[in-house]
Amino acid sequence: MAGTRADCDACGNAERVGFSFEFAYQPIVDVQTHQVFAHEALVRGPQGEGAASVLAQVNELNRYRFDQACRVKAIKGAKELGMTEHLSINFLPNAIYKPELCIRTTLEAARVNGFPLDRIIFEVTEGERIEDGPWFAQILREYKRSGFKTAIDDFGAGYAGLKLLSDFQPDITKIDMDLVRHVDTSRPRQAIVRNLARLCEEMGITVIAEGIETLGERDFVADCGIRLMQGYLFAKPALRAMAPLREEAFAPAR
Repeated sequence: MAGTRADCDACGNAERVGFSFEFAYQPIVDVQTHQVFAHEALVRGPQGEGAASVLAQVNELNRYRFDQACRVKAIKGAKELGMTEHLSINFLPNAIYKPELCIRTTLEAARVNGFPLDRIIFEVTEGERIEDGPWFAQILREYKRSGFKTAIDDFGAGYAGLKLLSDFQPDITKIDMDLVRHVDTSRPRQAIVRNLARLCEEMGITVIAEGIETLGERDFVADCGIRLMQGYLFAKPALRAMAPLREEAFAPAR
């Protein structure tokens, strides 16, 4: 359900949501250069509790304010950490009333913190049910027009699938971790991941493989031409910090 116009008038009070939360940052790594491409801001409880403990407090009354507060807090946190790589922020499309209005808080947060717009990636999960596909595509186009990068998270796990790609081509598609899990030993998963990588390449979309936990998964995905990866193999999310990369993540497979 989209927010109301009254919600849009509350942009200036974006951080007042009625409960506390923090962010943990997890790196997205370029395996060819061994460098961090981006850090994804993952919502956590004040003491690092899981995202579910926070999201359970989100409802129709505070959804919009929570979505806005997440953007402001993630950008401010990235600036305080001295982040120079991309920052990836998840957003709730069903919290948006009108994209060109609801984006103002984000633009102001980026300006105040001196964080370049082209280093901010907005992710939306494919698993969130989108009732109005064309309207959703309009939201993503508005974000792109404003200078942000766009990403579809958990691709291959949700409702939209290839229809979403036909309506809008994001800058980035993140292949769902369930497709990546044991991909080096599963022929069906191999076929799906290989063809998703080829499809995105033809459409000019960058691919990130999520949930990489083993060297075998890393190497198969890399053989598909995917160089950007995220997962516990490289680093776990770090609360209010940028997680250091594990050196063994780049070791040759035995």
